[in-house]
Amino acid sequence: MEEIMWIVYGLLAAVTAALMTITGKIGLKSIDPTLATAMRSMFMFLFMVATVLASGKVQAIAKIQTKDWGVIALAGVFGAASWLFYFLGLKATTASKLAALDRLSLPMIILFSIIFLAEKISWQLIAGGIMVTVGAILIVIA
Repeated sequence: MEEIMWIVYGLLAAVTAALMTITGKIGLKSIDPTLATAMRSMFMFLFMVATVLASGKVQAIAKIQTKDWGVIALAGVFGAASWLFYFLGLKATTASKLAALDRLSLPMIILFSIIFLAEKISWQLIAGGIMVTVGAILIVIA
């Protein structure tokens, strides 16, 4: 069962990301994108703190090494910038166009994972990355 949980988590991530885009677009009708991003981040922080407390994992914070703090902090900065740019774009265009453009992160992740994580390359990986790129471009220019 555990070997397929990544699929369940991936699908749940896709559904919740889609719902975030729709609710975000609705919320941006009368709220500045930068303020909305900050508000969203605050609610995310509170939700995650509650999740850590409820799961009993708060003690693990003491075991985190300095290097790991730095890497996670950097990921947090990139994540916050991504959300800010996403909400700025969402205010300016349709949800489907912005989401399609945002999906260009997949080919970038493929490239970066090969360069920085030494992940294996395959023809399926390359073909999938190309199809996502072409699909995103088709949606954006439609």
